[in-house]
Amino acid sequence: MCRRCFPRRSYKESTQHQTGCWSNFLTCFRMRTRSSSTQSEGNFLPSQGGSSEGGGGGGGRGGWLNGKFQKLFRRPGGQESGNTTGNIPGNIISPDSHPLPSGPERPPTPAILKFEQNLEQSRFWEASQQLIEREERLFSENPEAEGLQGHEEEVNSLAADYKALERLILETLQQSLSLKSGGVSTEALRSAVKAVYQEDEQDQLWKQRDGTPPSWRARGWMELHDKTVRRLVKDHMDNPSTPPANQVEQSSVEADVCSMGRQLLADLQLVVGVVKTCYPAHVNICDFYARIFHQKTSSRLKKLADFGLGIKDCTFLLRWVNEYYPGLFLKPELVGEISVEPLGKLLSEEHLKPLEEQYLSTKQIELTTYIRRVLEQEKQKWKDGEEPEMEDGCYNSPVSYDIIQFINGMVTLAEKVVGDLHKARSITSELDTLMKSFKLFQDEVMKKNQSNRKAVIKANLGGVQQFTNVLQKNGHLFQEDARRNCLKVLSDMKESAQTYLLSSVHDVLKPHYRKLGTSEWLNKPEFERLLDSIQTQSKELQGSKESCHQELMCQFYQEVTVEYVRRLLKGGVKLKDKSQQDRACMMVKDNAHSLHEIFIEMGSKEDWLKEILTTIAEVIKLQDLPAIQMQVASLGNAFPDLSDKHVVALLKLKTNITKADRRKVNLTLSDVLRESSGAGSRSFFSKVQEPGSGCWQEEERRRMKTILRLLRS
Repeated sequence: MCRRCFPRRSYKESTQHQTGCWSNFLTCFRMRTRSSSTQSEGNFLPSQGGSSEGGGGGGGRGGWLNGKFQKLFRRPGGQESGNTTGNIPGNIISPDSHPLPSGPERPPTPAILKFEQNLEQSRFWEASQQLIEREERLFSENPEAEGLQGHEEEVNSLAADYKALERLILETLQQSLSLKSGGVSTEALRSAVKAVYQEDEQDQLWKQRDGTPPSWRARGWMELHDKTVRRLVKDHMDNPSTPPANQVEQSSVEADVCSMGRQLLADLQLVVGVVKTCYPAHVNICDFYARIFHQKTSSRLKKLADFGLGIKDCTFLLRWVNEYYPGLFLKPELVGEISVEPLGKLLSEEHLKPLEEQYLSTKQIELTTYIRRVLEQEKQKWKDGEEPEMEDGCYNSPVSYDIIQFINGMVTLAEKVVGDLHKARSITSELDTLMKSFKLFQDEVMKKNQSNRKAVIKANLGGVQQFTNVLQKNGHLFQEDARRNCLKVLSDMKESAQTYLLSSVHDVLKPHYRKLGTSEWLNKPEFERLLDSIQTQSKELQGSKESCHQELMCQFYQEVTVEYVRRLLKGGVKLKDKSQQDRACMMVKDNAHSLHEIFIEMGSKEDWLKEILTTIAEVIKLQDLPAIQMQVASLGNAFPDLSDKHVVALLKLKTNITKADRRKVNLTLSDVLRESSGAGSRSFFSKVQEPGSGCWQEEERRRMKTILRLLRS
């Protein structure tokens, strides 16, 4: 109606010459504006009225929009707040509210500012309201932009004002990461964010209309916001302003990435601590910034990865991607503020794989070179006649300790660098080959007649045990095939080392062994001489670390027991009656007790060896066939490697046991072995050569040849 009264007068002219119906209309409009403004103050920022041209009126378009805008930011329960939900483009919604003080005395309503004054004071939301109200009045009767002939001055003025508002809002957003340095105030940023949302809401309203929007409308304010933030982040990452650390030992790549990382952390801390307060919580503005920083950082690192890096820069880049960068988000001030998992890795598998292969292959070569160098050093010491160092009376070799520490440190570091233990332990794939080199070194020591060889072997026993413990308890550090093969090599090394050390002892004890199971054996002094000799020779076996010496004594005890049983089953003595059998039983039991005591005193823990001799003694003593069957069955159940030939040889000591009875006992043993699961059983009789097999003397000859060969070498 007013446009028809003043068809050629611009908006500014109409406000300067208010007459007639237009004057009445504007007066009422302003009254409604002030009333509405007073009632709606405090929802986001302190409102200081509408515009100088009727802005903020409750009865006009601006009042309706303001009411709708405020309604979107109400908390559950009807309370108004800047924290609101909603799917807003770019994850941006208006900021938190700043309610006016409540109480009986309310401050007076501030004076209404003009558009230019709002811009000068960075009151962008209020300035936006004023422009929207002017826009609504201009298009209230002419929804088509083409139908505004005669109002060109108003249209141009409004377009220029929108351009000025947009420029200042974007400039403010561009300084979002300068809040602490005084580049822009928090209130200005909050008002700018609120204005962006308000303008985007107006864009959406125009899309619902049939008319053609003006040139300044449908600008995509959310897209402008996001684009501005992306440009801001790019500028900060490309031109970090954080003070550099000491770069004396840093390469250009390390310095560049570190500087970028410090800038990223400083900016994210600012976003979480300050920028976030300018946005509603449901917007997740921290995640929005983190996602952009992640993308920019990833882009920079991809360029570095494609450049072709040396091993130092390759290692640093991998570690930064897998360790340092994830560690940034574990800072106390960032924890719980940023969703890290959706960000993913900085580099794709395509970019990571070449770097990982370069790093792991280099580390594998380093590991191989180091182990070979350690072995060569020990080999040279042995050739020079040096004995291993002694610690607490035990020979100690640094080989195993040095290698184990190096492997543990290298695999642990590789896991951090590549971020995957399975990949990291691939550097140990050649460890079994290196362990074979260790075994060859030990074999060479045993072959050469040097004065320090026994000391070296005793020291090696400790190293073998250390390697074995690590492979068994820390298997995660090794590839499974390499671990299994290494354990086999180490087991062979321990066995050969123990055989070497015990062979000379058995050679001294051999004359006493020959008396076992003979008529001379039944004379107690013969066995006592054996015990004395064992105790004397055991001193030659000292010098390895305590746990290794204990294992050696266990092996010694077992080999003496095997020799005892083997000599007894040879049948050197025939027990014709119960009296002789009782005497032999008491002798075996007494021998078992004496052997057990002396070896326990020397460090052995093998109680089960005593039970073998005790059970054999009971079989020798028993006269009742069912009792003999039960005793043999019990022995076979505990030691499934007990054969019928072992049983026959044992029963042949008792000349009053018939061949038929021996067959019955063996049938009982066969039934027991067939039904036994073997769980919890031990191996012993397989080490005792079966009498009558044609290999008894052959086994003795082979053993003698082995001992002679070792002694001659």
